[in-house]
Amino acid sequence: MGDLEETQYDDYENYTYTSEYYTPEPDLEEKVHLGVAHCISLVLYCLAFVLGIPGNAVVIWFTGFKWKKTVSTLWFLNLAIADFIFLLFLPLYISYVAMNFHWPFGRWLCKVNSFIAQLNMFASVFFLTVISLDRYFHLIHPVLSHRHRTLKNSLLVTIFVWLLAFLMGGPALYFRDIREFNNRIRCYTNYHEHDPDLIMLRHHTLIWVKVTAGYLFPLLTMSICYLCLIFKVKKRSTLVSSKHFWTILAVVTAFLICWTPFHLFSIWELTIHHTGSFHQVLQAGIPLSIGLAFLNSCLNPILYVLISKKFQVHFRTSVAEILKYTLWEVSCSGTMSEQLKNSETRTQCLLETAQ
Repeated sequence: MGDLEETQYDDYENYTYTSEYYTPEPDLEEKVHLGVAHCISLVLYCLAFVLGIPGNAVVIWFTGFKWKKTVSTLWFLNLAIADFIFLLFLPLYISYVAMNFHWPFGRWLCKVNSFIAQLNMFASVFFLTVISLDRYFHLIHPVLSHRHRTLKNSLLVTIFVWLLAFLMGGPALYFRDIREFNNRIRCYTNYHEHDPDLIMLRHHTLIWVKVTAGYLFPLLTMSICYLCLIFKVKKRSTLVSSKHFWTILAVVTAFLICWTPFHLFSIWELTIHHTGSFHQVLQAGIPLSIGLAFLNSCLNPILYVLISKKFQVHFRTSVAEILKYTLWEVSCSGTMSEQLKNSETRTQCLLETAQ
């Protein structure tokens, strides 16, 4: 029996993320804990989707179609696009978890869904980093910023960020695969079929690249930029310093809360190559950490754009214009249907609508 369990573990140790660890059947208490953890993670996924879709859609509408094209609006537009595309695919992952990690959508959607998640993670984090660097140079080195901070250069940076995010997300397209086990189809990371040394090498390499490029470097960059901004602004005005301080603190705190657990569990996951002691903890913890990371996609528009005074003014003005136009249109259409022969009333309504 021990040999059978060992063979089973060797065969399926290649499965990574969420409930893809094949350990002996958990007892009732462990099942309850896993069920609670997965229910909480589902709530987080749904919350990210419900809040993130309209939030990012509004940001895309304003920065892409209503506001003047500037360097700042370009950053926010691409950040919102990255989050919005990811959130569109989120229902697939919600269904996967809701069906107890059963993937009925086929191999290619498994690959594409995982790739979009990786693409969003890197693109979102990279654009947050670019925004931090842009604010730093704009306020601390205004001469240098005025010389090089052009829309053309920003477009080049944007293209570079997307290409880099595509490159970093590429392994998901290559390694993600599906496999049936216990009457359930798993969407898993297939580093290799049988070579445990190659599996461990690829797993370690990709995790550490992800942690370094997708977390440590952006966190260090944002922290340095915002600390410099705080000290610089503090010398100019205590009032402005306080406003900037709390905004900056909210941004860094949200980044830490959303992404730190995800990357810590990713590193912890590397222990599956050496011991099976933590599989139940990983089964519960990884979905929760992924849920927190997903929430960052709905927090970005709130922290970076929706709290902006300019955004609030433009939003209220746009909504008021839409309501005014709609009410006049309904009013005039009603008047024209009742008094179709009255040319004077018809002309008046048309003129009022045009205004």
